Amino acid sequence: MWSGPRNLSTAIMRAWENRPDTVVLDEPLYAWYLARTGLDHPGRAEILATYPADAEGAVARCLAPPPAGVRAVYQKHMTHHLLPELDRGWFDQLRHFMLLRDPVAVLASYTQVREEVTLADIGLPQQLELVDRAELVIDADDFLTDPRAYLEVLCQRLGLPFTERMLRWPAGRRESDGCWAPYWYAAVEASTGFQRPEGRGPADPERAAAGIDRLPPHLRPLAGEALAIYATLAARRLVL
Repeated sequence: MWSGPRNLSTAIMRAWENRPDTVVLDEPLYAWYLARTGLDHPGRAEILATYPADAEGAVARCLAPPPAGVRAVYQKHMTHHLLPELDRGWFDQLRHFMLLRDPVAVLASYTQVREEVTLADIGLPQQLELVDRAELVIDADDFLTDPRAYLEVLCQRLGLPFTERMLRWPAGRRESDGCWAPYWYAAVEASTGFQRPEGRGPADPERAAAGIDRLPPHLRPLAGEALAIYATLAARRLVL
């Protein structure tokens, strides 16, 4: 599942991790991304010491066979980790899905953490690159209108039975969480299921564009570029 930042990606990872027949990988390209970019993210030293920081090792982790008795390996990938120099040949060995979110909302959230931001930072050009590989494109706002229905379609596409365990999970941290969880996962650690923010309905690119005036003036040109890409991607999304 390829997602941009500040999206629903960790909660959806929780849903899959709560299945008895599935294991999850939390952002398996993150250490390689930090090593290549030199960015000083929270927990950088621990991340680099814990996970493969070379491309070969990171990709090998993604392609490792599942443990005995496991039917599916769910990989939560951040599209901004997909730097141009990473070879894409291994993608053919996986099945790809995509998670979108209104980029105006993403930018408003992202810039609370980092003031400087580019299109690549929020992963939209990478999602445009990947969209032809994606079996399904899902918008987080659509998903939250009916999580069961969207999860049922995902399971059906993968030939897996849907289970109610995907809708509710125990609060708290997981061993499967990346070591960056203490810095980023407070909200999902407190969660026990999916919850739609009050006042948000299904995805609507026109509504997203109307919200651009709520951003600071210096972000509006970037938001305009982001909205053009988002409109292209959203036109391919699954709507139930």
